[in-house]
Amino acid sequence: MLIKTDDMVEVISGKDKGQRGKVLKVDRNKGLVVVEGLNRVYKHVKRSQRNPQGGRLSKEAFINVSKVMLVCPSMNVPTRIGVRYLPDGSKERYSKMSGLTISVVAPARAAHAAKS
Repeated sequence: MLIKTDDMVEVISGKDKGQRGKVLKVDRNKGLVVVEGLNRVYKHVKRSQRNPQGGRLSKEAFINVSKVMLVCPSMNVPTRIGVRYLPDGSKERYSKMSGLTISVVAPARAAHAAKS
């Protein structure tokens, strides 16, 4: 999964289609993400000392990662993401649309460095 926390994503299907938000949480095992302000659901809470009023609490729920696309920081449009190794052996995420670097994923390693 190439989506990380604090990435800006756009929902490409479902009830929130076309809306953008920041990724708050990622569950890599299940392939789910929580996006700020999107996929709001109501959780009914019982009255307690912590919540004396009780009632319905609105919160963000998980969305399948296949329903979101990363927004390219340079072009400000949704794009697919790729991973490539740089000549020094470091690994980076890049935008398939513009070809520009999004972020470095792993530090340089000699095993992945270009042979010269």
